[in-house]
Amino acid sequence: MSSNITANWSYPTSVKLGRGRIKELADACKSLGIKKPLLVTDRGLASMAITKNALDILEDAGLGRAIFADVDPNPNEKNLEAGVKAFKDGGHDGVVAFGGGSGLDLGKCVAFMAGQTRPVWDFEDIGDWWTRASIDGIAPIVAVPTTAGTGSEVGRASVITNSETHVKKIIFHPKFLPGVVISDPELTVGMPKIITAGTGMDAFAHCLEAYSSPFYHPMSAGIALEGMRLVKEFLPRAYREGTDLEARANMMAAAAMGAVAFQKGLGAIHALSHPIGAVYNTHHGMTNAVVMPAVLRFNRKAIEEKICRAAAYLGISGGFDGFYDYVLKLRSELGVPETLSAMGIAPDRIDELSAMAIEDPSAGGNPVALTLENTKALFRDCF
Repeated sequence: MSSNITANWSYPTSVKLGRGRIKELADACKSLGIKKPLLVTDRGLASMAITKNALDILEDAGLGRAIFADVDPNPNEKNLEAGVKAFKDGGHDGVVAFGGGSGLDLGKCVAFMAGQTRPVWDFEDIGDWWTRASIDGIAPIVAVPTTAGTGSEVGRASVITNSETHVKKIIFHPKFLPGVVISDPELTVGMPKIITAGTGMDAFAHCLEAYSSPFYHPMSAGIALEGMRLVKEFLPRAYREGTDLEARANMMAAAAMGAVAFQKGLGAIHALSHPIGAVYNTHHGMTNAVVMPAVLRFNRKAIEEKICRAAAYLGISGGFDGFYDYVLKLRSELGVPETLSAMGIAPDRIDELSAMAIEDPSAGGNPVALTLENTKALFRDCF
């Protein structure tokens, strides 16, 4: 395979993958009927060349030049309110969600909430709460990922942190799925090594947990398996050589695959990682990587046979133990801290974190049912 990977996919939405395809941003907006887009990104990206270039492309095509970047690493409802205000005040009719998970999640949520009168928490991913939404005012979305991790560009939800309770809530609606995605690997070349590692491990965690989840969804399981293979082959390369565009493009594919696959469910890796991130503001993907071995040990009796099949597909010998050793080796290659303690977290809030973990929406997909007691033990194991 050459570094010039290009593809047009219509699953699960229109995805334009390939180097230099950011040039198609204005056309993507026009195809969705957007005449005055608001580009939503995070503070870190606001002043970067890739962001200015995207704004130039929009401006040169007569679509204006508007950016909202008041977004925290874990976006909250205050960022959301400010974003919706900017959208309405500017008379915008669509959103370009630009960035990693935080920029993508907030951008999608701004487009959604622009048409709502109820508070955002009324659309949490519980039962059929999404049917409460008014569909008329939801603005169209073009998503432009600049990392290869969350896969939020092909997701139907946003994670928004409640700034008062520090709990991450999953806000869901089918209309959150962007109408067009532009996945240009050149936008990910500038990612620092630690972000390449953290976002890549997030993609791997999505695939691993979706594959391991007990729910019946063979399509997702198949996608998860190939997503893991792409991470195995290309994440170490993208980490070692950030300008390797073949590796970068394949990691963008793996990230999108992880997010498509986790319709099948997530599990304890995410159930532990969400409260840690909400309380300590840690990087989500890196936190996933830290707790991954402990969760594999915890779930072993329920997933051993599945993991043996995955190991065989990934070319790893030694069944479950071989797969487990591979995860440890990958983590050390990417400079992942070995424990939560090594991440600088003290074990003094395990009770509180465990209570949050068993309430997390991801908990239900874990192959071994999570209780308060076994979750506390699992947390202790992560330290």
